[in-house]
Amino acid sequence: MDRIYQYIYYRTGVQHEAEDLTARTFFRALHNIRRYTQRGLPFSAWLYRIAHNLVANWHRDRKNRQLVSLDEVLLSSKTAIFPEHYLEKREREDALRQAITRLSPDRQQLLILKFADALSNQEIGKIMGKSEGAVKSLYHRTLVALREDLISRGF
Repeated sequence: MDRIYQYIYYRTGVQHEAEDLTARTFFRALHNIRRYTQRGLPFSAWLYRIAHNLVANWHRDRKNRQLVSLDEVLLSSKTAIFPEHYLEKREREDALRQAITRLSPDRQQLLILKFADALSNQEIGKIMGKSEGAVKSLYHRTLVALREDLISRGF
């Protein structure tokens, strides 16, 4: 359950939405368990597919804007002293998050599975339906694309 939540949280960036979508993922899985057929993939691959579809719908239905609460800035002791450091860090994080959202859904999924869930290329391949070599290649191309995107935007 934690891995599914982490996957969803990294795709949405909103804790309460991630909690809701995680609950919906498991509700759908339970509701559709009779339709599940073993195809040589781990059961978790099916759960990730359900979560992926719910997150895709969530993004399609909402404008996902990140807001910085002034209370959040002022309550942190480090940011209370140096708010410009917090804002610069937040700007870099937002730029990276936006660059990731400009990637194709399969590349976004790859990054989440790789970094958030710390899965191996072999495990990622099973979930995504790709060979380990295809995952390695996609990973390399994804990092190059991210770097080029960020450089072109001045980061």
